[in-house]
Amino acid sequence: MTFDAQPASDYLWHAWTHGVTIENIPIDMRPVTRTQGYAVQALLEPRSSRPPAGWKIAATSVAGQKHINVSGPLAGRVFTERVHQNDSTLSLTGNQMSVAEAEFVFSMARPVEPRVDPYTVEETMTFVGELYLGIEVPNSRFTHYVAAGEAQIIADNACAHEFVLGPRVEAPWRQFDLARHRVHASVTGRARRYEREGVGANVLGDPRIALTWLVNELSANGIALAANQFVTTGTCLVPLEIQVEDTVSVDFGEFGRVGCSFIP
Repeated sequence: MTFDAQPASDYLWHAWTHGVTIENIPIDMRPVTRTQGYAVQALLEPRSSRPPAGWKIAATSVAGQKHINVSGPLAGRVFTERVHQNDSTLSLTGNQMSVAEAEFVFSMARPVEPRVDPYTVEETMTFVGELYLGIEVPNSRFTHYVAAGEAQIIADNACAHEFVLGPRVEAPWRQFDLARHRVHASVTGRARRYEREGVGANVLGDPRIALTWLVNELSANGIALAANQFVTTGTCLVPLEIQVEDTVSVDFGEFGRVGCSFIP
């Protein structure tokens, strides 16, 4: 029997737009494979007024995969309406995950079309135009997202929610070893402050490898990565726990900094 992705997409979109959480997608419409999950996710895209600004990768670390009980990384769309400028103020209302993630972001200079053979890292990098800095603020429509399973999490847009697109990197970043590039984050709130360190290798060993994974994941599902879309490659440090009135600042050294603040 052919899987009908529309009912599950409708169900998730209702939860998203009404700010409610669900236990699971009802069994009679629930995706059970990654392919079915992506089919549900694809039907979320036409509900946006514009094409996606880019793509995200969830669970790029072993710890992240174990946390949400998935077998590997997951791809999701970043909707244009959810992209914010550097140092924006975002609402935490309804966000049950309440974390911020510091990420390397590649902007594509030309489209990457689906094909049978996987793309190599070297090939993939020829499609890249610029490197940016970003902060992802994910969320899930599932009350118990750690038990939802990867097909449902993919259907739920891989926990995509809000995204801060920071500055374009002016330094000659192609000459840098991104895997070894250090990242320093600080969170400052009403009565607390803490810092956290990370490194590019935390995203599948190298942000370039993560980008290549995304390109091949889309290709395997018959999806083209469009020119001018970006790919945010996953958190390069342990996700930052955030609260209302927190300010997050992430220092990428020679590459610059990106930040945001949070209100109810």
